[in-house]
Amino acid sequence: MTLYFEEEGEERLSLPCEELAAEAAKAVLADAGCPYEAQVNLLVTGDSEIHEMNRRFREIDRPTDVLSFPMVEYGIPADFDFLETRKDCFDPETGELVLGDIVISRDRVISQAEEYGHSKKREFAFLIVHSMLHLIGYDHIKEDERIVMEEKQRQLMDRLGIFR
Repeated sequence: MTLYFEEEGEERLSLPCEELAAEAAKAVLADAGCPYEAQVNLLVTGDSEIHEMNRRFREIDRPTDVLSFPMVEYGIPADFDFLETRKDCFDPETGELVLGDIVISRDRVISQAEEYGHSKKREFAFLIVHSMLHLIGYDHIKEDERIVMEEKQRQLMDRLGIFR
């Protein structure tokens, strides 16, 4: 798996963000049985930048903790079978499945870790797992989807050994 990582701004999370993100992303793909090597873009930024992206792309005028921009639309979450006929979903240079982009607010990682009473590491890893699930077709808009996605998140965080 290839993770293209960028962290904007002077402030840092004092975590091995790139390594932690790669570990969490690989866990999601392994759990889903993804048969392809994949690539993801990850940007860690501040509240003001993610606020602007949320306003621009989702028409929601406030900051958020994470944004997911999937490159592939799945009929069924984590069903990769249809991709064999979709050459446009793969990087022509590497042959990797291009999953999409993740944007995380470092400010929200810090504040939500404090609010929920757990570590920044746990919050950051959770947001990666959450977003990766979105990139492979999971959602939480409908109640039944929310239940499935929340259980997947819990199982994956347990497998990573990162607890509250």
